[in-house]
Amino acid sequence: MGTIDSMVKIKDKLISVEMAASIAKEYRDSGKKVVFTNGCFDILHVGHVTYLQEAKAQGDILIVGVNADLSVTKLKGDNRPINPLEDRMYVLAGLMSTNYIISFEEETPIQLIEAIHPDVLIKGGDYTIEEIVGADVVQANGGVVKVIDFVEGKSTSKIISKMKEES
Repeated sequence: MGTIDSMVKIKDKLISVEMAASIAKEYRDSGKKVVFTNGCFDILHVGHVTYLQEAKAQGDILIVGVNADLSVTKLKGDNRPINPLEDRMYVLAGLMSTNYIISFEEETPIQLIEAIHPDVLIKGGDYTIEEIVGADVVQANGGVVKVIDFVEGKSTSKIISKMKEES
């Protein structure tokens, strides 16, 4: 396969809320587990890749919600994101562990979770299940919520700090 074929596949992973809901329903109707997670994924690093691989292993399809730029700024501060939304989504779509990528403008992914109805909702190790947005929705629909441990010492904030030290 050539580069053009690869690019088409990556772009095919970038979907709308409506498409995500439809795809998730098709998978569930065929007895497969839909996994959802979300985050900023600003500077992709080994911690992100490991986390997404572990999330994918929890089911048959992984849908990743990505915070839009304004949402990242509200969460992380005025100097973030480093990479714009389109770049972050494209890089995530290039990973084997991700099936579909969808962006959201809101501060939380609750609207995505309500639309997709994932069987498994995953968040990183800095959350408790009680703090995870959408946990109640997933559990009310018979799904499970899981927390995956972070890779120790790996974070976008640490990468940014190191870059500042070295400049």
